Amino acid sequence: MDKHGVPFEQMILSGAQNVDSGIGIYAGSHDAYYTFSDIFDRVIEDYHKHPKQAKHISNMDYTQLKCPPLSAEDASMIISTRIRVGRNFADFPLGPGISDQQRKQAFEYALRATKEFKGELAGKMYPLDSMSEVDRRKLIDDHFLFKE
Repeated sequence: MDKHGVPFEQMILSGAQNVDSGIGIYAGSHDAYYTFSDIFDRVIEDYHKHPKQAKHISNMDYTQLKCPPLSAEDASMIISTRIRVGRNFADFPLGPGISDQQRKQAFEYALRATKEFKGELAGKMYPLDSMSEVDRRKLIDDHFLFKE
């Protein structure tokens, strides 16, 4: 069990139920990578080609991204992007181990954070469970949201 109380069995449940999933193990929290390092280190190296001794470097400054240049035509097709925050809260378990209450709290943190975005990062967050029908229809029509 990791420090958030997520048992190893929960971390492998999806893989046991979906044997064709490719990986089959999902950390219950950030701590699980250390508590169960014997297996996670091997999975990460084999699947992601990221050896244990390698250092993962995060730089959240989007102005320092080294992106290949896009043609004007290609660039004109980019309308928006999404930010995935599911693994960015250190004090919360990850997907397999997070409770409904913790998920709601993490959502509130994310909602507050997105309201602080300025400039090119500014936008609107659309919670799926409480968006208006007008917003839902517009997002579907603009191909930002699936119909179902």
